[in-house]
Amino acid sequence: MSTTPEARLAALNITLPTPAAPVANYVATVQTGNLLVVSGQLPLADGKLFATGKLGDAVSVETAVEAARYSMINVIAQVKAAVGDLSRVKRVVRLGGFIACTPDFTSHAAVMNGASDLAVDVFGDAGRHARSTVGVPSLPLDAPVEVEGLFEID
Repeated sequence: MSTTPEARLAALNITLPTPAAPVANYVATVQTGNLLVVSGQLPLADGKLFATGKLGDAVSVETAVEAARYSMINVIAQVKAAVGDLSRVKRVVRLGGFIACTPDFTSHAAVMNGASDLAVDVFGDAGRHARSTVGVPSLPLDAPVEVEGLFEID
């Protein structure tokens, strides 16, 4: 396995996009001390949503796992924009996942693994994190998934 997060991204054939600008009264990242908080990121791919809709209805678990992966790519892009070098990430402390779903949907954890698996793939053991995943009735732009993160930076 490659030694730097950037090399691991390249090995995964992932090119980080230009980070999305906030669309309301908030900022994309906030650093306080050695902690970097990344606001929720949608599953944008090439500037548009990878998928829309709700789990338990129009969106399959497989599609949502991929959407969570795209959301995590956008989280990582925000981290890189904030700190420059992804090798400055000492730890992915926590990921939060929001899954737009019907009331009877219960596979939230499987969906969020799309983001969690990528965190480990990119950051190695430092990518192992605490996590919360919750179902919600809707997300901005009818996105099926949104992911936020907390990182320890050196």
